[in-house]
Amino acid sequence: MPKKSKTKSVKRQRSDGEQPTPKQSRVEQSNTPAPLCFHSPVSLFESLIHPMGTEQFFMEYWEKKPLHLKRSDSNIASYYQSLFQLSDLQSLCSQGLDYYKDINVVRCINGKKKVLNKDGRVKGSVLNKYLVQNKATIQFHQPQRFKDELWRILEKLECFFGALVGSNIYITPQDSQGLPAHYDDVEVFILQLEGQKHWRLYSPTVPLAAEYSVESEERIGSPTHDIILEAGDVLYFPRGTIHHARTPAGVDHSTHLTLSTYQRMSWGDMLLDIFPGLLFDRSRTEVNLREGMPRGHLLGNSEGLDTSRRLVTGLRSLANEIETGLLEVRSTHMKRDFIMNRLPPYSQQHLLTPCERIPSLEDMVCLRFKDHMVITMEASQQRTDEVTELAVFVLHSLKNQREHHMMGGSDEKDEHDISRGLKFPLSHLQALRQLQKAEQLAVAQLQLPTQEAKLSLVLALWSESLLDVL
Repeated sequence: MPKKSKTKSVKRQRSDGEQPTPKQSRVEQSNTPAPLCFHSPVSLFESLIHPMGTEQFFMEYWEKKPLHLKRSDSNIASYYQSLFQLSDLQSLCSQGLDYYKDINVVRCINGKKKVLNKDGRVKGSVLNKYLVQNKATIQFHQPQRFKDELWRILEKLECFFGALVGSNIYITPQDSQGLPAHYDDVEVFILQLEGQKHWRLYSPTVPLAAEYSVESEERIGSPTHDIILEAGDVLYFPRGTIHHARTPAGVDHSTHLTLSTYQRMSWGDMLLDIFPGLLFDRSRTEVNLREGMPRGHLLGNSEGLDTSRRLVTGLRSLANEIETGLLEVRSTHMKRDFIMNRLPPYSQQHLLTPCERIPSLEDMVCLRFKDHMVITMEASQQRTDEVTELAVFVLHSLKNQREHHMMGGSDEKDEHDISRGLKFPLSHLQALRQLQKAEQLAVAQLQLPTQEAKLSLVLALWSESLLDVL
């Protein structure tokens, strides 16, 4: 279950050179009342795992063990079915889907995955033959690009987790299995939408795995969980959990939604992110870190030198300065990756434009879309012959394209591109943090030296639709 599909993600062009209309919002939405609460990201997650409490879930299950939430509520079952069903896929095929990019057709045969994809566009009639004649599983990538209610759910979950959330739909005919036993590098929530699915889960061979892998039947042992999911049920299991699933005989077909999150969100990933900045900052003031390595070191001609001790001394010095607060820990790449690739806010377009009233020094203001923005402090260098200086960046996802979500590069920008954000001098950092923490704040109270600087800051945020005037 990849975070972002890297296969065939090039934008398609029509023969006349014009770009096709984005394929979002093409499936009619059901009027089934939602049993999920969309008041806030927290309330959405609470309603998703109800009756399990959020605190209990994270204390006892998150990254630890699977959880099966059995539901016997016809309203929940009806709502889950409205999220996506076989007929939706048929409708979307008539509007343009591609194999590999949008659809995979797979079947598990003798413990191995067989891919049955054709080339080019997907035809609904061919998919029906795959289901009926080949007993193959249809895997539909990132349906939130097309279904509004899934956009609504995933956008709130991305705010809740502070991490990218992807999804796949799996449609499997009776007495068939799509994928062999494997484990993933993501936290997984399964929502059973139609029919039934028989799941077997096994103890991890690699706890909290950092990559996807198929496991042989000889290695996995006996299942720890043997579960039949029915419409309305939820199944959670941590990354690394070995699993496979099969539609039972006598069930016409099964449709389930896989929600996946927390890929590359470990402490190890955080260290990889922050270390370049820490070393950059420390090297500016510590001459020992700027001293050259011995001649021939990269060629292996450094026998007798205590390289390990030299490196340990530098790392210990860094650790001490972090612990005492002398060095600030700055996450940059992880923040940028999240904010540039996540879903835009689920809202009407008019809410993504600046409010009518322009801010003035006498006004009370507050940030809009706080869950959709991050503040980073990083080196700003337009040319290699310029002095490297730190600057503050306010990045946001308001202009992200829903149809590119989790599709592997279509919506990514150069690392220092700020087309979806603003750049400020380092002196503005404290004022930005004031706004980030406060529910509302007087412009005059911003911690900036001049009235001109205060007004310039709020006008810049207002122009990006990130500020409301109260």
